[in-house]
Amino acid sequence: MKVLALTSIRSDYDLMSPLLVRLRDDADVELRLIVGGAHNSPSFGSTHRQVEADGFDVLLRVESLIDADTKSARLKGAAVLLLSIVDAVSGFAPDLILYAGDREEVLIGAMLGGYLGIPTAHLYAGDHAADGYIDNPVRHAASKLSTIQLVSTQEHHDRLRAIGEPEGRIFVVGSIALDRFADATADAGVVDRVAGHPVERPAALFIYHPIGDEAQRAERIVADAIEALVGEGFHVFVGAPNSDAGNRSVRAAIEQAAAQRHCTAYGNLANDEFVALFKAAKIMAGNSSAGLLEAASIPIPAVNIGARQRGRLAGPNVVFVGAGRDEIRTGIAHAASAEFRAALAGMSNPYGDGRSAERVHRLLNSLDLPSLLAKSEDPLDEHV
Repeated sequence: MKVLALTSIRSDYDLMSPLLVRLRDDADVELRLIVGGAHNSPSFGSTHRQVEADGFDVLLRVESLIDADTKSARLKGAAVLLLSIVDAVSGFAPDLILYAGDREEVLIGAMLGGYLGIPTAHLYAGDHAADGYIDNPVRHAASKLSTIQLVSTQEHHDRLRAIGEPEGRIFVVGSIALDRFADATADAGVVDRVAGHPVERPAALFIYHPIGDEAQRAERIVADAIEALVGEGFHVFVGAPNSDAGNRSVRAAIEQAAAQRHCTAYGNLANDEFVALFKAAKIMAGNSSAGLLEAASIPIPAVNIGARQRGRLAGPNVVFVGAGRDEIRTGIAHAASAEFRAALAGMSNPYGDGRSAERVHRLLNSLDLPSLLAKSEDPLDEHV
């Protein structure tokens, strides 16, 4: 079986990587990757190097990111990516195209499959946030265009059924991203290693991505959150934002915060190093989906700041707060309390058990994908 996976940013690569490793190591699978977008930008860490270091065969690397920090740049970049890869995808003629999540690349992958007559699989389908951001309709539109949908939870399955997807196309497999945490071993030296010096305080992880109107005050939000974490006695490790509009103001705030004694801006880390740092952290804050997904597998408290991720399924480790200074400080103080942390002992992650990649691998080998390619089902048919 020939499989093609699309990735354009570190976040979607991390969502797929445990499955990609299994496919790479399967003698009956010929796996290729298309690597575009932020992966190829020095501004975002040139993370294509990590993909290559992980031993994956890259079919095509496309410099499609338009690093203009505007709303239109993301759409233009998607157009560049689609135009640049159509012939390569057609020439490779895969038996399956994989893509993950809710960024514009999922629409590109779904359209490639639909128009070129190639089965497609949408990973992390059916999720939904209440923030009203473009990611929601993009995710659902891609699912409607896809051959099959691989979902993390029963709730996501039910949402796809509600928008008319047939039962036979939806598979509950859990979150593949959690597999990285299930298999990782403890690394006592990771905190000092990433900081570049001995760290005497407990570690906090902070990742914040710009969203909507919050992008205009992102510098203040980042500064307030880091100040609150430092005030609670943590050494704060700050990750880089994604390539969405408003990322430059977040980067400016991170650069300023990194000058503090108890703050380290780590940018992008190798996968094993990031997982080790995450597992060593005692709390997470920001608005990354990792606070809802991966943090629950450790488990550690996660303070979600602002509108992003609102309405998504979350475990008891997540505290949702507004983007105001007082709300941020109160939420972090609550999540950092001994009582809150003690209450998380023994919690289970609602997104899965850390064994999803194996589950998906078996499923892809067992399905008759060509028979599912034509989406002839009528949503008005009550038996669909």
